[in-house]
Amino acid sequence: MSNPNYDNINQNNSIMLSGYDSTLTFIVLFLIIVGFLAIFSAGAPKCIMQGTHSTFFVLRQFIWFILGFIAMMTISRINYKALDRLALPFAWIIIFLLICVHFFGTTVNGATRWLTLGPVQFQPSEAAKLSVIMLLASSFSKNVNIFDSRQFKYFIPIIIMLGLIFKQPNLSMVIILMLSSLFMYFAAGGSIKLIITGVCIGALGISVAIQSFQKQRIQTWLHPEADPYGAGYNIIQSMVAFVAGGFFGEGYGNSVQKLGWLPEGHTDFIFAVFAEEFGFLGCLLVIGLFLAFLQRGLLISAKCEDVFGKLLSAGITVSITLQAFINIAVASSMFPATGVPLPFISYGGTSLFITMCMIGVLLNISKKRIRRFPNVR
Repeated sequence: MSNPNYDNINQNNSIMLSGYDSTLTFIVLFLIIVGFLAIFSAGAPKCIMQGTHSTFFVLRQFIWFILGFIAMMTISRINYKALDRLALPFAWIIIFLLICVHFFGTTVNGATRWLTLGPVQFQPSEAAKLSVIMLLASSFSKNVNIFDSRQFKYFIPIIIMLGLIFKQPNLSMVIILMLSSLFMYFAAGGSIKLIITGVCIGALGISVAIQSFQKQRIQTWLHPEADPYGAGYNIIQSMVAFVAGGFFGEGYGNSVQKLGWLPEGHTDFIFAVFAEEFGFLGCLLVIGLFLAFLQRGLLISAKCEDVFGKLLSAGITVSITLQAFINIAVASSMFPATGVPLPFISYGGTSLFITMCMIGVLLNISKKRIRRFPNVR
């Protein structure tokens, strides 16, 4: 439900802009509040075990929220059509950062995905989501024919980014980028046959390129009981959290798994801790919020009169929702472990900042542009 107050008028008084989509804003803020509550509850025991204050994680997340909020509001006030000409320069900046990760990145849990600058760690692959969406929206808004040589300038940076991200390794991000790309091609009116062909080729390529430790993840997912104190530990403890939560949950702050049993309880498996404390009803609320976000984002896309804006908003909406449901599926053992954070909720400054930047674009597109006609005397 959009705000009916038309409060922004450009300098020549020929265009009026409506307010932001208030429903989308409410959904996003509610998810962020849930995230703060979940991070404090799930992260406090780990902070204490590490010898820091119990609010350490939530305070760092709040700092990233402030930065993300400033970026979101700034982007929401800049005409989104400017992103069309910024798509290529932004992509090459992300590629440069991904190359820096390859040579100077910080390795955590066997993956080199972060650049460290003093106390700050930044994950460029998160920004690649927005970059790929911008490139494809710019490309497909002009021509949906992927075999046109003029489109190669958009596709080459995407291929380079996918290769660098896969090298980290970060297969889950590669899958999210590929699925989001296929959806945007479909939304642009692309060939269904090419989409099916692309899915088959992509699945075949991933199965061939998949590395030994990723194969081990799949084996662990299928048979976590084979190594209950090693590779299968996280999956088993996550399922214990879901079972313990039941229908109504153990109550906020009463999770047992966060007390050292579930190592990534404040990041990748935060949904499991949330499920233990708030039960099936709490899980249903979070899933419902993401479904509402999906519906609102696609509605904004449908109402946008500009093709670039349609594709941009659709890509952002599907990318965020897809990541959310992959994380939820991993936490509930429906998918193998991927290392994908839950948008707005998992602890992680880069994820929150980039996601809020994407929301800023979505809010910008949600503002209706209405042409004013001069009074006729």
